[in-house]
Amino acid sequence: MTSRLDALTVRASDPAALARFWADLLGRDAVGPGGTELPPVEDAGVALRFVGGAPPRKGLNQVHLHLTSAAAGDQDRTVQRALDLGARHLDVGQLPDEDHVVLADPEGNEFCVIEAGNSWLAGCGFLGELACDGTPEVGRFHSAALGWPLVWDQDGETAVRSPLGGPKIAWGGPPLNERHGPNRMFLDLSTSDDLAAEVDRLTSLGAALVQHTSAHVVLADPDGNELRLTRS
Repeated sequence: MTSRLDALTVRASDPAALARFWADLLGRDAVGPGGTELPPVEDAGVALRFVGGAPPRKGLNQVHLHLTSAAAGDQDRTVQRALDLGARHLDVGQLPDEDHVVLADPEGNEFCVIEAGNSWLAGCGFLGELACDGTPEVGRFHSAALGWPLVWDQDGETAVRSPLGGPKIAWGGPPLNERHGPNRMFLDLSTSDDLAAEVDRLTSLGAALVQHTSAHVVLADPDGNELRLTRS
């Protein structure tokens, strides 16, 4: 019994507008009510879902996206396309000799455009990674929750990836960034099994039950990050 990763959900001030930005940048079709859901273009990809209720932007997000570059020149083209769509350059303390480019989307959410030839994200697709702030316990928790193998577990850093391929989800290890209220981004999971049984399994792995509604269950991972579980 495992959970399925349905989407990375992003809280936004204007969900439809932010969904259009990311749809245009990623080359995806926006579907669902108001065009606020972006299914992946590949079977093993991760969907993006945009909802209202964005908390005030303070500090760094617990999750940010890494976009890859397949060949020389792709990084510059992706950066320029993002800027044309409404992104801006962002200084998060990156060093001058670092090869990736840090940008912010129209609502200030940071993301990185990775240089061509990056071996860590080779074969992971254009949306190559969900880079997360988190301890090793969270990476190991998600490996067991999703049934995805740990593809990295060293020096406090962990990463998982679906057996089918697609993007990695990685956690950078301590020290963790200061938390400023609810996360703007969180993982939406679903299960085809009994919902109560899956909640019990996830809590046995280290999650904490936060809220039970008629539509879904809200949990917190071992670091306190929000997860949402529904019955598929």
